[in-house]
Amino acid sequence: MKRIFVTGISTEVGKTIASAIIVEALEADYWKPLQAGDLDRSDSHKVRNLISNTKTVIHPNSYALKTPMSPHAAAEIDGIEIAKENIMEPRTDNHLVIEGAGGLLVPLNDTDTIADLIKTNYKVVVVSRHYLGSINHSLLTIEALRARGMEPVILFSGAEHPTTESIILSKTGIRGIGRIPEEDHFNREVIRKYASAFRNSLIAL
Repeated sequence: MKRIFVTGISTEVGKTIASAIIVEALEADYWKPLQAGDLDRSDSHKVRNLISNTKTVIHPNSYALKTPMSPHAAAEIDGIEIAKENIMEPRTDNHLVIEGAGGLLVPLNDTDTIADLIKTNYKVVVVSRHYLGSINHSLLTIEALRARGMEPVILFSGAEHPTTESIILSKTGIRGIGRIPEEDHFNREVIRKYASAFRNSLIAL
């Protein structure tokens, strides 16, 4: 069974929508190890509301923090310290999609980052969205993953920007699995459409 870790080049780049699409495409389980803020409208809630299949299990967060900040800072406000050993992959016989928090090197505590949650058997999907600076952020994210022995794929999000996408692909040689265009509204029908479009690429990971 596949373990697919979804990370982004920054925050608010479309990781949760991408995760919902991957979950729907593979009828996979979903797990967000750390949620910081919006606990009543969390990313787990969003994914549940966006998928149509009945096979997916949404696994609980290892840490559900009250403040929408970097996990290490949100944990401090809550009076706790995040311990990596307490972030344990849920048991499942199904595929599992794991969504990170923010970017790859977001700190969990004084020692660990989101990158330290990625195991060697995980497939990594980097979500990249065009903005001023996104090329640099994309290249740094890919370089950091490769330095850890991982070979990610990239999924573009948002309006098409050919010069940005082409330079990222050419400078890294990374495999692109598609792009999720801007939509007026993401609902179950839209998620199903992209899940169908990306299914074969995801199965091949």
